[in-house]
Amino acid sequence: MNNFNDDKNISKHIVRRLPRYFRFLGELSEKGVERISSTDLSKLMNVTASQIRQDLNKFGGFGQQGYGYNVNHLRREIGRILGIDVPHKVIMIGAGNLCSAIMHYRSFPRYGFNIVAAFDVCPNKIGKDINGIEILSMDKLESYIDENHIDIAVLTVPTSSAIEVFERLGKTSIKGIWNFAHVDIEMPNNIKVENVHLSESLMILSYNIADVEGHE
Repeated sequence: MNNFNDDKNISKHIVRRLPRYFRFLGELSEKGVERISSTDLSKLMNVTASQIRQDLNKFGGFGQQGYGYNVNHLRREIGRILGIDVPHKVIMIGAGNLCSAIMHYRSFPRYGFNIVAAFDVCPNKIGKDINGIEILSMDKLESYIDENHIDIAVLTVPTSSAIEVFERLGKTSIKGIWNFAHVDIEMPNNIKVENVHLSESLMILSYNIADVEGHE
């Protein structure tokens, strides 16, 4: 587990680049690359070599002058910083289409995100399963989280239900919430929330397309 969460000198921009480093280093490792310089890594990632060195120096550097970075060692260290060197128990709340898509995503178990249960209010869904994971009644939510030491809850519920679910989660031992509901809400400091708005990402793409078209 990392010790950098409370370091005020590490910006959110750096944290959001770390998964990209982890992914590219994984691809290099699969190709049998043992070491790489910041210059060569910058060409692959479209990030300046100076930016890479500055980012990694926030966590200790990991490179050697004239040698570069050991790919596997750096990937392990970044995994530790990201907290994925230990497994996380995950539950889904809202067993709809998005929930099903997430539960069928094969890479999550590779990174230690193990989905162990799903919850829904619909009687027709309770007792069935998605990708081998049972759908449970929302009546069991709080007790299941606390008894099974769940780390992360993934919210794929309608906006109308989200605030109530947030309030219920706030009374449990949950550590983090990956929120796909269309609402942002403040939680106690011990519960971290990552809000995902798919429409905003698509709007950014639309902006970039419009910008390109405007210069043609």
